[in-house]
Amino acid sequence: MRSSSAFAALHAVALQAATASAFTSTSIMRRGAPATASTTAVATTTSSSLRLTKGDTVSFAKYEGLGNDFILIDDRDKSSPSLTPDQSERLCDRNFGIGGDGVIFALKPDAIAAEAEVDGEGGYDFTMRIYNSDGSEPEMCGNGIRCFAAFLRDLGADASSYKINTLAGPIIPVMNDDGTITVDMGPPILDGPSVPTTLEPNADDNSVVEQTLECNGKTWKVSAVSMGNPHAIIFVDDLDADIDFEVDGPALESHPAFPAKTNVEFVQVLSPTHLKMKVWERGAGPTLACGTGTCALVVAAIRAGRIPRPANKGDSVLVDLPGGPLSIEWREENNKVYMSGPGTFSFKGEAVLK
Repeated sequence: MRSSSAFAALHAVALQAATASAFTSTSIMRRGAPATASTTAVATTTSSSLRLTKGDTVSFAKYEGLGNDFILIDDRDKSSPSLTPDQSERLCDRNFGIGGDGVIFALKPDAIAAEAEVDGEGGYDFTMRIYNSDGSEPEMCGNGIRCFAAFLRDLGADASSYKINTLAGPIIPVMNDDGTITVDMGPPILDGPSVPTTLEPNADDNSVVEQTLECNGKTWKVSAVSMGNPHAIIFVDDLDADIDFEVDGPALESHPAFPAKTNVEFVQVLSPTHLKMKVWERGAGPTLACGTGTCALVVAAIRAGRIPRPANKGDSVLVDLPGGPLSIEWREENNKVYMSGPGTFSFKGEAVLK
């Protein structure tokens, strides 16, 4: 599992390791010293090109959502990320870079072509794009969007909510008084070919619910749900005994039944309102948390009859992830999924691209 212990280690060794690493780190601030509008990272460059190149300096802030950790870059004056996927991959390296599950960029509101209004309430505030630790680009990231909202707040763009433009469509995080962030993740996509998966639909809405899949010499019952990115959800009796996580996870991620690859969630039902999961993320491997996956698995659990759908608005299902709990509500009145959890500042610094 990826660990947030890399935070403390980086502070201790970053300067000494700079000559052997993909970056040079300076002025790192630790958790407990939150960024402000005057101190939070802003992407800078010594070249005149839009994209940063070798020798250029980029300022960053590091955030984590239940241990799913990200490098945040302020590109609000740009329409495309200032780093390439390859540069982002190197910065995510936990031995020779800053370390992270991905790099997230705050961009201009119109950086992705989209409808002019969000739910009839005006345009977007910002655009979010993300490169995974392997350089691939997912449509969205649930834990990342909470970190993104916290980053915007700390940059001084303080608001009670944000309308975020993403490759998965509009996402609206709401800042709660208790410090948590509730994200309107929109409705789940249940149509099998739209997930996408080639598994034969076997339930209403042309959906895939616990369909049989042969993989890695085993027979699995797989439910397919998209939250703007694909998820394969598998229910097991015991998360420790029933799967070979490091082998089954990547095999399922790249199975031909998922032409865009897939995130894989293994789920154990603890009670009608309490689930436990492990996730193998597409493009990142094992992580401590996956927000979109947590939303998808609650939808899958309800549709498969593994748990009942909570009857009242505001009632949620608690999901234990390796990094901590998230609360998920699949609201019947509008079919939208709401995710609540933390987005926490860790430290900030500067990196020289090597």
